[in-house]
Amino acid sequence: MDLDPGPGQRDYMCAIKSRDGHRGTDFHLLSFDAMEKGVDVLAAAAGTVDRVRDGMDAIAVTPETAPGLQDRGCGNAVRIDHGDGWRTTYCHLKNGSIAVPVGARVEAGTPLGEVGLSGLTNAPHLHLTVLKDGRVVDPFLPEDSNTTCGTVDGPGLWDAAIPYDRAGLFTAAFSDDVPSLDAVKSGDARVTEMPATSAMVLYGYVHFAESGDLLTLWADGPDGAEVFRTQVDLDDPNLQLYRAFGRRAPDEGWAPGAYRGYVRLTREGRVIAHRHAELIVTSP
Repeated sequence: MDLDPGPGQRDYMCAIKSRDGHRGTDFHLLSFDAMEKGVDVLAAAAGTVDRVRDGMDAIAVTPETAPGLQDRGCGNAVRIDHGDGWRTTYCHLKNGSIAVPVGARVEAGTPLGEVGLSGLTNAPHLHLTVLKDGRVVDPFLPEDSNTTCGTVDGPGLWDAAIPYDRAGLFTAAFSDDVPSLDAVKSGDARVTEMPATSAMVLYGYVHFAESGDLLTLWADGPDGAEVFRTQVDLDDPNLQLYRAFGRRAPDEGWAPGAYRGYVRLTREGRVIAHRHAELIVTSP
């Protein structure tokens, strides 16, 4: 959640792992394949289902599709009333996966549906919102969230404390050349469509990485086959950095269609951050 009441962002540790105005906690899948196979969303606590929405297709949000989704940003969803003013809402569920009707009694761990790509999102994830008496509550820091910072040891509303690391990825994107850091920061380096003859470069913009962290960048083509992959050891990294990797177009040009790039930051085998980027290659 964003706990900064004004412009900007502040997570529960007074760091930047949020975005301006974000009103919940996101649980991302590491691949679209996992979404297709099906990942259950489970009720956080016992209660009664008091609202359900289904029927929205998996459409990644773009500047063109966003206006039509503004009043349905949560996508396919389930809301549970836990009593005593507590409610939880589960957003972006897969179309047709919702398994509970309005009025159903659920227990902690009851499957509600599956993680999807409905509503205002471009990556498969669950968005969980916790409310108390209509007020949005950060489950990591339910008390005094506007004035204090949390600790890595406190469980908040969770059954057990969830590990926190301030390192992460600002963004991942394609470009048609190795960009400058200024162009990465401003967003000018980002390319979402390119001709088949252009070079294809994927970059990741990282914050607070530690020495020994591993950054992996790879891209898949329209047929799902891997186009390129590299791993970069981050030795003595700066507070902010970016890394880029790619290839020149083959002699016959890139196959037209949709490409997807992934950037993943890991530490001793544990995933710290993961982002993806989309690219359309146009016909010659």
